[in-house]
Order: sequence, then structure tokens, then C-alpha cells
Amino acid sequence: MARTALKVLVGGLSVLVLAATAIGWTTEGRLDKGFTRSAALGVDAPRSLSGDLNVLLIGLDTRKDQYGDDLPKEILDQLHAGDGEEGGYNANTLILVHIPADMKKIVAVSIPRDDYVRVTGIPGYTNVKIKEAYGLKKAAVQDRMISQGVTDSRALERAGREAGRASIVQAVRDLTGVPIDRFGEVTLAGFYDLAKTLGGVEVCLNKPVNDSEYSGADFPAGRQRLNPAQSLAFVRQRHGLENGDLDRTHRQQAFLTSVALDLRKAGTFTDIAKLNALMDVAHRNIVLSDGWNITDFLRTLGTAESPTVEFRTLPVLRYDNINGQDVNIIDPAAIRREVRTAFGDPNPPAVLYNPSRTQTLPTPGPAASSTTPIPDAGKPMDATITGDTIPCVN
Repeated sequence: MARTALKVLVGGLSVLVLAATAIGWTTEGRLDKGFTRSAALGVDAPRSLSGDLNVLLIGLDTRKDQYGDDLPKEILDQLHAGDGEEGGYNANTLILVHIPADMKKIVAVSIPRDDYVRVTGIPGYTNVKIKEAYGLKKAAVQDRMISQGVTDSRALERAGREAGRASIVQAVRDLTGVPIDRFGEVTLAGFYDLAKTLGGVEVCLNKPVNDSEYSGADFPAGRQRLNPAQSLAFVRQRHGLENGDLDRTHRQQAFLTSVALDLRKAGTFTDIAKLNALMDVAHRNIVLSDGWNITDFLRTLGTAESPTVEFRTLPVLRYDNINGQDVNIIDPAAIRREVRTAFGDPNPPAVLYNPSRTQTLPTPGPAASSTTPIPDAGKPMDATITGDTIPCVN
């Protein structure tokens, strides 16, 4: 399913660029110029060699806009996601995509958000859930700036988010042991805006669900088209699902598949108003790393002849509870081997990655959850649907 989702999405984005070119978007530079840009990768950071590209996709769970202001109440009500004080700045979705120079096989590695990792540069913390590396660093930098007399809320937000991005990039780089060449960040509202622009999203559920207390998801089994608020609930639900966050990951893949199929439908790219609206959604909700020419990138992808796309989930040793938090206990050395092997380079030169520290975790106390089976522990997920089919998920 995930392989198909990414294939369809790449195809849809490539067609989107061609359509944008047809109406003058890319020739005028409007597509690339409209994105918020970030320097969080750092100019001296390690880079991939021989034309390969590693792209980190960050899904940020925040109820704020790019300036740190609360989203309008009417939107928050539709999101069924609490108010502007809830959710924090957790990086709840982390996907590292490896695109080799020959583009024969693209590999997307999903990083479980509760992986318990070693961190530096976050005052008061040596180990955190990897999703927290963004928000904790952001808060620390803003607190320091406030103590220095900075009062401009937008300046605080800009600096805090840049620090958060640099922190999550470093955490992923240290965990996986590979360079990160580009990144893209999308906010919670981005899912909603995209679904709204497309007039809802078609999904298929294996079983009925009712999660009214948390995500707001309350759907029957079977194929159905969800409105924008329901679409967000669909990708956010994890309570009441057999595999929790893993099932939520599958739903995100199904959402992307449905969106990409909608984009490919006849008429989507000939409707100038809808195309302009899609561009506006992207510009409003996505932050890209400096130097990433998204137009050229998508055009290059469009030239690939049906590359194989494989989706993997990083292995987890067991679930545990540390300091009152449910976490995933991992083996960092095994993860680095897993990633290098998945990326087709089991023995990379030392220059590719120079770890800044040894990933040593505290010894956790005994926990009954330590014997809980771990689903999809790093195994590639099989494609079980065709490129023109909406997958059924839990």
C-alpha cells in the first residue's frame, strides 16, 4: 500500500508541475518563491555523495500558524483538535526518503514518533521521544530570548521554530547515521486545507470506528468520502485502533493515495481556480529547506521510468514506560545498519556520517509491556493495491 501511495503521489506531483508550467506558474518562479524557507540544515552539515538525495518529511502537530498565532476558532473547531494551547510542537510524522541518483528504487523510512533517543543541546534533557526534539528545543530557545529582553512574538516564533527544525533534523541524522540533504515541514492544518480544496477525501475502512472523545473519528466500515474535518480525524485517530500509531501511519498513506488519485482525475489540472488554490495551500502550510528548487525536483522525478518505491518502518525492540511516558526502546546501532542497508549502502565511507556522540540509553525498569509484540519491526510493507485503487485500512 505504501509503495503505491508514494508512486501515485510522485506521479500526481509531477503532473501538477506540468500543469503549473502550462499556466506560467513555474516559468515565473511563483511556485518556488511562495514557500517559507528555512536554514535549519546548516551550511556545514554532511551531505549525500554521488548525486543521491535524502529528504526528511516532518509533520508538525501544532494549532498555530507560521507566525505563532492561534488558528481561527472556526478552524480549530473543525479540526476537533483542541485549542491553540494543545498539541505543542511535536513532530508526530517523520519520514526519511532516500532518492538514489539513478532513481531506480526510492526508499521511504518511517520513524516511530515515540522512539526514545539521546539528544544534546536541549537544557534539562539527555533522552526524549524523538517527536519532542522539535518542541523542547523551540521552547528552550524562546525562553532564553525572553530572558534577554526579546518581546517581539513573531521574532520569538521564527527563532524558536528554526531551532526546533535544526533539533529534529539533528536527532534524525544522529539516529539514522545518514546525511539529510533536504527537508519539508507541514502543519496539522495542511491536511485540512488540502482536503477542503479537493472537496473532501475518499477513504475505505475495514471496520467501523468511533473515537468521538479524542480525534472525532466516527465512521462506518467501507468506502466513503469524508469532508475536510472528517479527513483530519481520519489521519489523526490512534485510540481504539488495533495497532495504534502503526494503523495511523497506514491511514496517512491511504490519505496520500486518495489525494494523489484526486489530483490525477480529469479536470483537476485544467481548472485554473482549483490549481491556484492548491498552490496557495502548499505555500501556506509547507516550509522547505533553503536551496531546494521544488520545481526542478518534481520535474526530475517526473522523468523517472516507474521507479520502485518501498516503505519501511524502523525496528523497535519493545515498548516501555520511563518517567511516566510510554516510549519505544530501540537499538541505535541496529537502526543505522537497517537504514544503510535499506538505502543500498551497507558500508558507507566514514565521511558520510561522523556521529557526534554514542547513543546510550538509560536502563529501563521492568515493564510488563516489554513482552508486547512489535508489529512491522522494520520489514518492508508490501504493495497490495493497484495505482488506481483506494486502500482499505483499519
